Amino acid sequence: MDLITSPPSNPKTHHCFPLHRTFNRPGRPVLGFRPLPQSSKVLNFVHYDSKQSQPNKFLTSTKLFRHLLTNSNRTVPTISTNAALSEATEPEADTEPGKYRRILLSDVIVKRPRNVFMGREWNLRDMATAGVVLAMHLLSLFAPFQFNWGAFWVAVALYVVTGLFGITLSYHRNLSHKSFKLPKWLEYLFAYFAVQALQGSPIDWVSTHRYHHQFCDSERDPHSPIEGFWCSHISWLFDTNSVAERCGGSNNAGDLEKQPFYQLIQKTYIAHPIALGVLLYAMGGFPFLVWGMGVRIIWVYHITWLVNSACHVWGKQAWNTSDLSRNNWWVALLAFGEGWHNNHHAFEYSARHGLNWWQLDMTWYVVRFLQAIGLATDVKLPTEAHKQRMALN
Repeated sequence: MDLITSPPSNPKTHHCFPLHRTFNRPGRPVLGFRPLPQSSKVLNFVHYDSKQSQPNKFLTSTKLFRHLLTNSNRTVPTISTNAALSEATEPEADTEPGKYRRILLSDVIVKRPRNVFMGREWNLRDMATAGVVLAMHLLSLFAPFQFNWGAFWVAVALYVVTGLFGITLSYHRNLSHKSFKLPKWLEYLFAYFAVQALQGSPIDWVSTHRYHHQFCDSERDPHSPIEGFWCSHISWLFDTNSVAERCGGSNNAGDLEKQPFYQLIQKTYIAHPIALGVLLYAMGGFPFLVWGMGVRIIWVYHITWLVNSACHVWGKQAWNTSDLSRNNWWVALLAFGEGWHNNHHAFEYSARHGLNWWQLDMTWYVVRFLQAIGLATDVKLPTEAHKQRMALN
């Protein structure tokens, strides 16, 4: 058993006959079975159905049992219980108590704990990534002392621009999954908004995300909670070689690599957030820098990272995706609809993640508006036939 996840969606009926005591009649044992002691007695047979909480007794008569044993040369085999069968079929490692750790309030097991901080060499890119993340967190600590309403609303506005139009609409649904098409000028504008989220260039972000779907919750997944909650949330970022070592380079983003705009962003990536920081400081001084860069960036950071971590740990599964993805309503509220993550993994191509009317999906509403005014075309949605194939029940 690789992982302990939510119960199977289509439980099967298992017929087994556990005995409290058994007996056999004198005679030669059948090859492969253990003779049973003559002194033991039959108490009952029970029928277990995995959908029922109580067994149904269907045979309690010892006469009927004796009738089945008319051949004295045969021996009744010892019949294993469900627990015994599971012990025989499950890997030994999973039966050792305490070997694996369960994530709090979840059924997800940390099978391969990973510590990216110790036991390896850090390269310059690792240290630069950790330095930027640490710097943004330290900058945000000044927020209570540098508050004013102008700075606050700048942070809120940039949260929507870089989070909704940038990360969720552009990097994720448009560039990673091609859920819809935009005019090139608008595609590039939204992608530039995402660059200001300081989460990586379009080529790097899209490549990593496509690998996540290709190897989801396996040993090759760039970020999975099977290696630990915090590893899937943040620390995987600090091992910058791990994606290339596990999955390969960015050759899965060739559609972006051949476009000059994305090539330029790849080469000059870090200069663009720096330029925004300088502009904010010029507009409103240190409060604008603290709130517009520090607070806003770490807010969008952790909301994005919660999709990688929390949405593979807590929530419900509506579709048979064979991975740990969950629908998580509170992440959906924060991440403009990205929290309906099991929906997304079931229908990766879909521009709409909140498939039910009550599943709030702000990104989809923007896409639908762009479609209504003729800017978004080839908008993809799951068909009813596909939904029926993927449904758990």
